[in-house]
Amino acid sequence: MDTLESLADALETTGDIQSIVRTMKALSSVSIRQYEHAEAAMADYARTVELGLMAVLRQQGSAGLLLPGADSAAGREALIVIGSDRGLCGGYNDKVTRAALSRMGDQPMVLGVIGTRVAARLEADGRRVDTVHTLPGSVEGLSRLVQSVILGIDRWTRLEGVRQVWLVHNRREGRSTAKPQTHRLLPLPDGYLQKLAKVDWPGRSLPLFRMDPDRLMSWLVQQRLFVMLYRALAEASASEHASRLAAMQAAERNIEERRDDLRQLYRQRRQESITRELLDVVSGFEAVSSAD
Repeated sequence: MDTLESLADALETTGDIQSIVRTMKALSSVSIRQYEHAEAAMADYARTVELGLMAVLRQQGSAGLLLPGADSAAGREALIVIGSDRGLCGGYNDKVTRAALSRMGDQPMVLGVIGTRVAARLEADGRRVDTVHTLPGSVEGLSRLVQSVILGIDRWTRLEGVRQVWLVHNRREGRSTAKPQTHRLLPLPDGYLQKLAKVDWPGRSLPLFRMDPDRLMSWLVQQRLFVMLYRALAEASASEHASRLAAMQAAERNIEERRDDLRQLYRQRRQESITRELLDVVSGFEAVSSAD
């Protein structure tokens, strides 16, 4: 049977947990907005890179340019999976893990993971993880992480014969806090290049460039890779915090219900204790009166 002291301790503990949950909710709400702003801020630079690709493709009169050494018909494939390092975010990591396993199928792939929790899930499924990156704690660390990932991709293409690089991550979409997305990072899809080559230039004249077209194309593709990875990381981080916010809201409701039950039980036990004390006083008074 619960005593008044144990119930008071339980009420204090649930109050502390509720404070922690509210703090995590506030942090997640602020983080969601920051990562959404970071993703939106990259849109202008993405448009600039796209205009550069349009200019080179139209100047060369070709829509089939790829990265030097890249060939979509042969070679190994690599997969980059973005998850989380921290928990308390519902089924966020499970969803992206299932999407990654579905993309991999039975074929061996070079596997790069961002987020230790997803790496652990993939290894538990028997998949060999080649590289693991941890997520930064704020928006300021995204650029450094993207540069590290790009260096890893360059090493894969030069030393390990990788010709296709895929990306899987979660994204907020409508009421869904985490919806898996799959993109091919390299080589650029032929349909995308053909579309850029046929789109009308927004200005009255095409820009001129003196740089070697192949080198310029390679640099622009690398910048597009930076943009895609940066935006994917920002979207995934916003999705992670949205999932954590939803989980904390559910936890707060459960804690509030638990506190209500504890309060009711505490009042009941306190009333029973007061009743027993009153009965003891009355019984003692009657015993003394009878003795007199």
